[in-house]
Amino acid sequence: MKIALGQLESGTDIKANLADIDRFTAVAANHGATLVAFPEYATYEKKVIDASFPVVAEPLDGPTCNALAAMARRHRIALVAGVVETSEQPESAYNTLVAFGPAGNLLAAYRKIHLFDAQGFGESTFIKPGASTSPVIFEAEGVRFGLMTCYDLRFPELARALADAGAEVLLVCSSWVPGTHKTEQWLALNAARAIENSVYVAGICQAPPISVGRSLLVNPMGATEADLGLEPTVRVAQISPDVVARTRELFPTFRQRRLSPPAH
Repeated sequence: MKIALGQLESGTDIKANLADIDRFTAVAANHGATLVAFPEYATYEKKVIDASFPVVAEPLDGPTCNALAAMARRHRIALVAGVVETSEQPESAYNTLVAFGPAGNLLAAYRKIHLFDAQGFGESTFIKPGASTSPVIFEAEGVRFGLMTCYDLRFPELARALADAGAEVLLVCSSWVPGTHKTEQWLALNAARAIENSVYVAGICQAPPISVGRSLLVNPMGATEADLGLEPTVRVAQISPDVVARTRELFPTFRQRRLSPPAH
């Protein structure tokens, strides 16, 4: 199965961002990808999360998500992207990942649970955490994908919960804030989550200057299969559930671990 990683340089022009997503989706579909994934805040992004995010937020049946669904349907491909979703409180929004199937149907929606209140940032000032901590998984052509968002990558419990729930590929849609050693941490954490859980990890990031770029696909053994560098681009790569299964036989950690997974 082929999947595509779409590294964007999103800004505050939602129509321009959607045009970039559409262009990269077309490339992914033309190269035979079954699924294309884009970063966190793919449709609206700024260097700092501010009061404009709740203002531009929309429900999941609003114009922005309808446009994403139409792209998936037009190009006959599953599409994952980060949007700003309205919440019950007008002064706050949700940081949400949506997954649409090739028929334009909503496969899954995940509201980020670990907000980036670190490194001098306060995402929770204008963004609400998702109330549910249950792992969010969807299926595309028989492969099970789990959803994570950016800062979630620093919490291995979520990746493990997704793997326990059956995920074979983790989609980590991100806008990883730059800083000292941040690129090294981004690369290391994606690899660690892959190795720990014997899964593919696709870390899809915003490009510089807002983020660090370096979107990548890591295989279950921790080897990098694709690295998108620093420029906005889309890359198609191969994944295989058989590789996941073989890795879990080689390193049967799920059978050997002595700490029981928490109940959901």
